[in-house]
Amino acid sequence: MSKPNILVMGATGKTGAQVVTQLLERNFPVRALVRGRDKRSERLERSGAEVVLGDFHELKSIRNAVKGVKRVSFCYPPQGDRLVEATTIVAVAAKDAGVEAMVNMSQISAREESRSPLARHHWLSEKILDWADIGAVHIRPTFFAEMLYILGASSIAKEGKLYLPYGDQRHAPVAASDIAGVFVGILANPSQHVGERYVVTGLHNMTITEMAETLTQELGRPVEYVDLPIEDWGRALIDVVGLPDFLVNHLKAVAQDHKDGVFSALTDVVERIGGQAPQSLEDFIRKNREMFVGQEALIHD
Repeated sequence: MSKPNILVMGATGKTGAQVVTQLLERNFPVRALVRGRDKRSERLERSGAEVVLGDFHELKSIRNAVKGVKRVSFCYPPQGDRLVEATTIVAVAAKDAGVEAMVNMSQISAREESRSPLARHHWLSEKILDWADIGAVHIRPTFFAEMLYILGASSIAKEGKLYLPYGDQRHAPVAASDIAGVFVGILANPSQHVGERYVVTGLHNMTITEMAETLTQELGRPVEYVDLPIEDWGRALIDVVGLPDFLVNHLKAVAQDHKDGVFSALTDVVERIGGQAPQSLEDFIRKNREMFVGQEALIHD
């Protein structure tokens, strides 16, 4: 019996690219939706994926992308404020195409009363996909382990300091590849997961101070956590890093959520659904050591 064709939306992102790779390793035919042609899309094509161009905000292109597809991985980049619009377009196209299962990237902080517009949009998007009756499964990860170098590599390399406003609460950082494993586990056999909301975490709940100590140990150089006031951090993200206001407002709200314990969770979802234990922070740092040396702090999808 042939395996179903699976569409991966957001296929060049941190998680999406890993979903494509892991599905291909399991011999699933994969269609990868990308915004434009570049080196990342070329790598996907060389690996064996069918690459198609599309825009989350153009219904015609999304209809074309889902044509003939029964299962979908949906991950919208965090830079903009149009998630609800994009989700609605995806839901309409998927419903009309007869999609039977969709794994949706949400957030652990997604809830009606969130301070973050983006987290509220994720909560609304979950509702839209549920109402569409297309077999939605929602993935709610805690902080990506990659955020440590995305937000901290520059200051770690230059000063040996990790500037964040997360207080002394804990979270269990999870690698994008481990999140992708959960996506793939569900897409391979979605029937038992439809309607679920899975909180996805790494191996150990840790404070940022403990993460800095782990970075010190693995990088062989001192790394100190500096707990910034949220407003000061937000101004730095705008003035120094150049992030847009919408994303900065989200990150500030997320920081407050972290201080309030919203991100403090520990689950077995990666191992139970993804099929292997999540990476420890030590292993993640060893595998990505070069990312903590001389990198600029940037947000990528």
